Amino acid sequence: MPRKTDGILFELQPRPTKGDDGKPLLYAQPVIECKYDLDAIDDFCAKYRHTSKGEIKLLFNLFSEVATMWLRKGYRVETPFGSLAPKLKLLGEHTDPEKVTGRDVMYGGIEFIPSKQFVKDADCSRDGFRRQQGSVGNSQMYDSKAMEEALRRSTHNGYITISTFMIFSGLKYNSAKNYLDNLCKGDNPRLYRYSEGRVWHYTVINNSSSEKK
Repeated sequence: MPRKTDGILFELQPRPTKGDDGKPLLYAQPVIECKYDLDAIDDFCAKYRHTSKGEIKLLFNLFSEVATMWLRKGYRVETPFGSLAPKLKLLGEHTDPEKVTGRDVMYGGIEFIPSKQFVKDADCSRDGFRRQQGSVGNSQMYDSKAMEEALRRSTHNGYITISTFMIFSGLKYNSAKNYLDNLCKGDNPRLYRYSEGRVWHYTVINNSSSEKK
């Protein structure tokens, strides 16, 4: 069968859970081949949607100003493409509502719920999908021998950095950081983490020094 050359390109990534065969269950995610910023949107609309140059940027900036004004008041902002509302976080663990005060709550970001019509209009399945060739992304992190070799080769001057570990492990940043962070946990951690400036350093420790963590 000839290889499919059109459709949305996707890649496979391993999930934390494993299947009956002991291997990680997989999930699919799109390969982002192109990104469009506000300048690109403004240029496109000026060329093909009969808007004036800078008009779309002005509208987005104005929307951002008004929407954030209302979000700061705790309101929900509804738009044709979805609704926005502030998210809150409750600090600590609480069981008694009478003991929770405003000091126990903090801002936790923005919640976005896409509208049904927006989701329908953005349906990318019309041309089908095609898989990116190559190994399953980050699946090598489940190969203990490969990871041990990556740790050994990443050690320089007695410590490992995330960027160096990414090179020798082939992992993406978040996966590399999570892998190293997990080695700092437990009753007998293998690594000790500390920061120098904005860079995390991981040093190999023995059981007797694990109390440093």
